[in-house]
Amino acid sequence: MAHNVAIYTDGSALGNPGKGGYGIVLLSGKFRKELSRGYTLTTNNRMELLAVIVGLEALKFEGCNVTIFSDSKYVVDPIEKGWLRNWVATGFKGKKNADLWQRYLAVAGRHNIRLVWVKGHAEIPENERCDRLAVAAANSGKLLDDHGYLESLKSDPAIFSDEP
Repeated sequence: MAHNVAIYTDGSALGNPGKGGYGIVLLSGKFRKELSRGYTLTTNNRMELLAVIVGLEALKFEGCNVTIFSDSKYVVDPIEKGWLRNWVATGFKGKKNADLWQRYLAVAGRHNIRLVWVKGHAEIPENERCDRLAVAAANSGKLLDDHGYLESLKSDPAIFSDEP
């Protein structure tokens, strides 16, 4: 029997880039779980995508029918419009956040997924809850390093220079 799961997600970056976080609400029947985490330096897009990934990684069973609700076109459009397949075919050439897109692909293959874009701050209770979780995580004193983002900074010559 396939489990039906709704996952609401949101990401936040205060400063973009800046400290950030994600919030997730998972719903399945009578079960509810909330997750959040904060990072020292990241981007809003990374947090939006990471929320989806962590939500999927939290599922105990494979083969779930999952509906993911996100207010991020950055996340929803590449998946729902098929752009992600093209990015895979080109080895993510010129695409940001390839580390997270690859992580998404690894976990997404375990489930039947449908993404639904929802308007942010439109009084959708679970989306609003995710927003509060994401912002609280970003403002918490327990921030982690977003290693993928920090690695991308090292390879961007526009940000770092060899000159003193």
